[in-house]
Amino acid sequence: MDLCLRYGKIILGIELKVWRDKKGDPIETGIEQLDSYLARLGVDFGWLVIFDRRSNALEMEERLVTQLIYL
Repeated sequence: MDLCLRYGKIILGIELKVWRDKKGDPIETGIEQLDSYLARLGVDFGWLVIFDRRSNALEMEERLVTQLIYL
């Protein structure tokens, strides 16, 4: 886990990934890692943040996305 925030009873696990040229989409690996970390923390939710550093990436306004995924 790249970041674990604890504030009182709130625990939030955060996994960070970078999508680079000539590399595959990191979402599947990131979700698997995050799911494992959250299970160890005993929490049901966390964040996967993907930084798209590909040279052909969409403009910033077009690639900012928040997506809710239930496992």
